[in-house]
Amino acid sequence: MSSLNDCNDADNMVLVEEGASSRTIILNRPNVLNALLTPMLTNLVKATGLLVFYTKGNGRSFCAGGDVVTLYRLLSEGRVEECKECFRTFYSLMYRLNTYLKPHVAIMNGITMGGGAGLSVHGSFCIATEKTVFAIPEVLIGSHPDAGASYYLSHLPGHLGEYLGLTGGRLSGEELLACGFATHYIPSARLPLIEEQLRTLAVHDFSAMETFLAKHSEHVYPNENSILHRVETLNKCFGHDTVEEIIGALVRESEVAETNDEWCISTLKKLREAPPLSLKISLKSIQKARFETLEECLKREYRMSMRMISRQISNDFCEGVRTRLVEKSFAPKWDPPCLEQVTEEMVNAYFERISVDEPELELPNKLRKASHANV
Repeated sequence: MSSLNDCNDADNMVLVEEGASSRTIILNRPNVLNALLTPMLTNLVKATGLLVFYTKGNGRSFCAGGDVVTLYRLLSEGRVEECKECFRTFYSLMYRLNTYLKPHVAIMNGITMGGGAGLSVHGSFCIATEKTVFAIPEVLIGSHPDAGASYYLSHLPGHLGEYLGLTGGRLSGEELLACGFATHYIPSARLPLIEEQLRTLAVHDFSAMETFLAKHSEHVYPNENSILHRVETLNKCFGHDTVEEIIGALVRESEVAETNDEWCISTLKKLREAPPLSLKISLKSIQKARFETLEECLKREYRMSMRMISRQISNDFCEGVRTRLVEKSFAPKWDPPCLEQVTEEMVNAYFERISVDEPELELPNKLRKASHANV
């Protein structure tokens, strides 16, 4: 894995194709599922301007999120400032996408996870296909739903956001359309034609783009095994204030069923294998996001990430990446090891400033205001 700030091949990691009145941005690290490095994020920022643009990924993935393996290696080498720069650039890009003044179309044809989900959901149009696999799995490696994930998870119907954020549960393209994360569903076989027309189409306003995409979109529905058919049970179990109560509700639900409910069993297994501290800070993050703007969520998530990489409270992030992604031993030793040992003080610390000397996240508000003035 290349260094996070190794810019020697940065131009090839993000390809830009200029069209008549738009540009296509292609994430080009297919061997690592188009995981994002700081140079890629910087190039993505540069590639956005007051133009219509389309984002897709090469290979079988749209984007698997940030390159956490490289972050882990940098932290192991004591290069914390480079990690901070990655988070600052990433979160600023999410805000830029959300406040973009021209249509942005993300083509989620393949694996779309973590920060890669943010690259799509924060934009104006998201195309899902039969190959789309969507998930927010950060909690499973000792992190938390970030890059604005707490914001968009909290806006899902009921408590689906808590379920996805705490378990890393996956959604298909059909499910993304049903819950509103995808704006359109287009079979992958049609994408070459769609992309060709997008490159030449002079569509600069949102309504015209909606009309164009709707013409090619299909109405599809989740299959009978979809989690979306279990909304009542999901809300009953995940609509609690604490992780302990959520686990207790799942246990009771399984007992009431008097059968081996596969969903309850698999969900409980995921929660019990996840780091207890990450579960608690992630739940609190999603709950707080319901009453916050995206800007407030990003700034809060940045504080949480700074606390995470400081390793002052726990080394769970490095432990999770090392065991599950580097060594692939899947036997992490979480600290604290159980929910009972996670104190309220530990959780609250993730939502406070690390120190008065640590700068807050600055978002490109001034750029947005200047853009509005020029439109």
